[in-house]
Amino acid sequence: MPPRTTVPPIRRLPLVVTGDDELLDDVLRLAAVGGTEVELARDPAAARTRWLPAPLVLLGADQAQACLRARLPQRPRLVLLGRAGQLDPGWQIAELIGAEHVATLPAAEPWLVDRFAEHDPDRPAGVGARVVAVLGGRGGAGASVLAGGLAVTAARARLRTLLVDADPLGGGLDLVLGWEQLEGLRWPSLTSADGRVDAPALVQALPSRGDLVVLSWDRGEMLTLPATAMAATVDAARRGRDFVVIDLPRQLDDAAVVALQAADQAFVVVPAELRATAAATRVVAAAAPHCAALSVVVRGPAPGRLRATEVARALGLPLAGTLRPEPGLCRGLERGEAPAAGGKGPLAVLCQRIVTDLTGVPATGAA
Repeated sequence: MPPRTTVPPIRRLPLVVTGDDELLDDVLRLAAVGGTEVELARDPAAARTRWLPAPLVLLGADQAQACLRARLPQRPRLVLLGRAGQLDPGWQIAELIGAEHVATLPAAEPWLVDRFAEHDPDRPAGVGARVVAVLGGRGGAGASVLAGGLAVTAARARLRTLLVDADPLGGGLDLVLGWEQLEGLRWPSLTSADGRVDAPALVQALPSRGDLVVLSWDRGEMLTLPATAMAATVDAARRGRDFVVIDLPRQLDDAAVVALQAADQAFVVVPAELRATAAATRVVAAAAPHCAALSVVVRGPAPGRLRATEVARALGLPLAGTLRPEPGLCRGLERGEAPAAGGKGPLAVLCQRIVTDLTGVPATGAA
């Protein structure tokens, strides 16, 4: 049996990005008064993987220009922080990096203490809002089907679920579910989102059935998905949903990197073939720096009798599960039937185990 995919509660702390020791001392003192700890990154390179998941980011004035050059994605709850004389003219650089506030010490000390006090260090971030990313080890690996199956399974377990299509070349996840006729917004209508998105409004505007909501591409003109739009969407999803599944492209663009960095768990789907495994090594090499919790799902058949454990060993990843051939699944997809909707078969069984492991909510036998 493959190892369980249970993800322990994640204790995300406010992130401070500064190389200024005096400024850091001030922040640590104020955080202590506010009743929380903080994480430290000395520069944007050290901050990159924690930039989006952090509940609050304090960016020191000494790293503002470096942050701009590093092209870190814009995010909500970003504060540009410095002492008097360091931030003139502070709002110019703040606007460029997308900061919501400029805090000048010592005048802003009471305001910062209040911001720290709002963050409860004992409340795990993401509880009730697990974010899962899925990507294919090669083209046609079945990542979109697994993503759809996970979303359908979570919704059947009465989890408020959002399925996000982050692959503009994938043809649209609404087709995987058989939802192409449902009314609602698609990505082209949301690509200008660059700040805090109202979670209830987003859910209401998207195609939905029951507890499952889908944000997909349409079949219109090819567009580039801005990283800011993805960041705003993931932020809204964490606040307004219980379970989020993101279907990623194999070639990671800026938006896909944002989604992968926000993921609590990511799965690479790899057919049990030698060439597919070789191709997946490059996908894993690109994805691994952005997500520490990366596992592989191996899909049969295995024409050369390549074992799932051998694929996982070659990729250097934990084996999250295997998928036996399921001819009825392919026929169902062509008829517009959502994957794993019936709750039976290898895909449904794997999705039930993953959802249960990640959320603690039993998915087997959900109505």
